[in-house]
Amino acid sequence: MDNQELISLYENVATITTNMLDAARTNDWDLLTQLEADCASRVQLLRDHELPVDLPIDLRDKKIKIIKKILADDKEIREITEPWMAQLASLMKTSSANLKLSKAYGANYAG
Repeated sequence: MDNQELISLYENVATITTNMLDAARTNDWDLLTQLEADCASRVQLLRDHELPVDLPIDLRDKKIKIIKKILADDKEIREITEPWMAQLASLMKTSSANLKLSKAYGANYAG
C-alpha cells in the first residue's frame, strides 16, 4: 500500500465514522450496525497492509488530523449509544425476570 492509498483509506474510514455518527444521532441502529461492520473491515485492511514507514510531514500531519476526527466521532457515537445500550440491557433484564416469574407461577402471573 503506497502513501496515497494509505491516506485514502484513512479518509474512507473517517467518512464512514461521520456517517455512523449521523446514524447514531437519528437513532438509525440498523444503519449504524451496517456502517460499523464496513468500518471494521476497512480498519482491518489498515492493520493488514499499513507498513511502519515514515510518511512525509504533510501526509503525516494529514493522517494525524484524520485520526483525531475518527476518534472524536467515535467518542460522540459512544456518548449517544452507551445510554441507549444501558436502557436496552435494563429492558432485557426486566423482560427476562418477567419470563422467569411467568414460568414459575404460570399464566396467573400478570407481569
